[in-house]
Amino acid sequence: MRSIWKGAISFGLVTIPVKLYSATEQKDVTFHQVHREDGGRIKYKRVCSVDGEEVPYSDIAKGYELATGEMVVLTDEDFADLPLTTSRRIDVLQFTPADQIDPIYFAKSYYLEPDGQGAKPYVLLRDALERSGQVAVVKVALRQRESLAALRVRDGVFVLETMLWPDEIREADFGFLEEDVDVRPQELKMAESLIDTMVADFDPAEYKDAYREALQEVIEAKVAGKEVVAPEAPAEAGPAVDLMAALRASVEAAKRERQGPAAAAKSPGRAAKAKAAASGKATSDGADEEEKAPKKRKTRRSA
Repeated sequence: MRSIWKGAISFGLVTIPVKLYSATEQKDVTFHQVHREDGGRIKYKRVCSVDGEEVPYSDIAKGYELATGEMVVLTDEDFADLPLTTSRRIDVLQFTPADQIDPIYFAKSYYLEPDGQGAKPYVLLRDALERSGQVAVVKVALRQRESLAALRVRDGVFVLETMLWPDEIREADFGFLEEDVDVRPQELKMAESLIDTMVADFDPAEYKDAYREALQEVIEAKVAGKEVVAPEAPAEAGPAVDLMAALRASVEAAKRERQGPAAAAKSPGRAAKAKAAASGKATSDGADEEEKAPKKRKTRRSA
């Protein structure tokens, strides 16, 4: 990893020089836009909408469009004059329990490494913060943008989690929140039972990006000149007609999955019922029984 920023944690009168590194990386298969006929790369030119001329990158500035359609042009000098008191500091504002910060605020994660003679105060603050069970709420400026952030400890290293400002969080204003949706106690109990059945310790190594792996196989097959065979997509169950039946079937399926394939083989009848209920073909065995439709009689046509 390469450091992308150098500064210092400001904690009271204590200053801890640190280097900042990106803690995550987005792994994806990247593509270029190309000409379908010959594979040539598609290039784009920066052209001015006023005179139609191509503009060199050195002549490009940032513009803020007003409601009237007029443009306010800002140069690098305008940004350089803006006051950023935390331009090279991570200012500790307060300490707070981690569960008081909604994860929706978190934007990006960074590692902090002690720089120069900062190892001892770094370890001191790290150990004290870890023993307190708190996280530090800080303010930091990265790439000319000031942000709130949370400072926590992970595997012996400080992790800086940049946060969104409160006015950047959208309100969940949906119509169903005003509706009076009736949930029966037995349905709630069955849903809670399903949750209890699926409780497990989280191990991220158990999960993988199946789409990216399949896409990589397609590319490798193309390179090798082989025929590309699309993997068979799993069948998707339709919407459940009977919620209780679907929940009950889900609980049974989750239990069988926990017990292993041997348990599923012992009860094929239950597996069929669970599959039928999840696809909306089964009905609940509650107080209200579904009325059976009368069978149609076959009639013979006269010659």
